[in-house]
Amino acid sequence: MILVFRFLVPRGYAGISIFPFIFLSTTALKFRKTFINHEKIHLRQQLELLVIPFYIWYVLEFFIRLLYYRNWHLAYVNISFEREAYAKELDLEYLKHRRFWSFLKYLNA
Repeated sequence: MILVFRFLVPRGYAGISIFPFIFLSTTALKFRKTFINHEKIHLRQQLELLVIPFYIWYVLEFFIRLLYYRNWHLAYVNISFEREAYAKELDLEYLKHRRFWSFLKYLNA
């Protein structure tokens, strides 16, 4: 379910996926298919890891990458979950053929 609720979306971000919802900062984002696909990829990742472990892994990986890169943005875009979502957001059919735990391929890339 897609909801526009800008107060839940962190400053500097356009949207956030919190299973089973996608929260957007503006209504216009509802019509950006690649953006919505990116967020749907995150929903699938969350479901695969049974939601709570996804968030734990996400935060831990972010802090590890922050220590490595010493840059907030570089740490964020290099999280395995984000790397998969950014790499596949243009493929609107990706979720139809995506393999289980595909984000693992992006851990060391």
